[in-house]
Amino acid sequence: MILFLATLSLAAWIYLALFHGRFWRADQRLGDAPAPALWPPVAIVIPARDEAASIGEVIAAHAAADYSGEVSIVLVDDNSTDGTADVAKAAAGDGADKLTVINGAPLAEGWTGKLWAVRQGLAAATEMNPAYVLLTDADIVPAPETLSRLVAKAEREGLSLVSLMARLDARGLWGGLLIPAFVYFFQKLYPFPRVNDATSDVAAAAGGCMLVRTDALNAIGGVDSIRDALIDDCALARRIKDHKPGAKIWLGLASDEAKSLRDNRSLNSVWNMVARTAYAQLAYSPLLLAGTVIGMALIYLVPPGVALTLAMHGNELAAVFALIAWGLMAYTYWPTLGVYKQQPWQSTTLPLAAAFYTAMTVDSAIRQMRGRGGQWKGRHYDFRNVS
Repeated sequence: MILFLATLSLAAWIYLALFHGRFWRADQRLGDAPAPALWPPVAIVIPARDEAASIGEVIAAHAAADYSGEVSIVLVDDNSTDGTADVAKAAAGDGADKLTVINGAPLAEGWTGKLWAVRQGLAAATEMNPAYVLLTDADIVPAPETLSRLVAKAEREGLSLVSLMARLDARGLWGGLLIPAFVYFFQKLYPFPRVNDATSDVAAAAGGCMLVRTDALNAIGGVDSIRDALIDDCALARRIKDHKPGAKIWLGLASDEAKSLRDNRSLNSVWNMVARTAYAQLAYSPLLLAGTVIGMALIYLVPPGVALTLAMHGNELAAVFALIAWGLMAYTYWPTLGVYKQQPWQSTTLPLAAAFYTAMTVDSAIRQMRGRGGQWKGRHYDFRNVS
């Protein structure tokens, strides 16, 4: 049995390293595209609920964007109680004329809070007739040139959606252990090269930074078509790619183009972020949950488990296979660790991170079964779908 498990794990890692869309190379980057002949108008829509701690820096960064075309910023204050709107207005500075602040309406039935706020922001942005809409979060700070680079890429390549996975906070023990692993697992779940291939049916996006063509968004019925999606970024990408065969979208990793201000130094912060949507990702299916737990154990825990217990089981061939599998695991993890400037030895800690994420996924299912699934910012959602 030990040899069988080690062989299965090794086979899985050979497949992942060689045949799973080159996900682990972490090489999908924004780069620079030639400037378009005419810079199109862009509306930036930011939903915010109790984000006073971060919204000032975010608004100031958007207001100072180095963009030659017309830019408008729509902040939807989603019933905040901490003065989010006032902080935003004060932070706009010389760019105050670009900023519109909307007081969000009470949450409509059947909507997630974020998408309901986004819908209101899009309605206001329509008056500005933008060619593109930048959907972003209240804790994502762009670099001055980011908007120009996103638009230039979209114009150059005819993209309906351009998305950047913002650089996340990876400070401290827990941030260093869990955040690069989170990015790695996301790339494995949605191999970026396949997302970026118009002939592939893989679709994904990163909700913190999504530049969408207005006509593409309107063609799918706007965010109304995904109103109940907890994983709204990937749902939007899926709708755009499915709506029109050959539709082109692009997803990449940010270096300094966009960074998150969310503090990930505590285990609780990361745990709640994952547990909120993990079971939704599995379509609320106990069978998929069981398969995920078994798969994570086989792929990530068997290699170190078999290799480190050779003295107990005595199967040298199994230990060799397990060490090779662990080596492949570490090798494929290293490019993502490099993005986050982590130390080489940390590539061996992926099994530990995987164990934590497996526990978070199980906890997500338990929360759902207890009626506490999908909780965020004081709201609870139970739509039982992953549209």
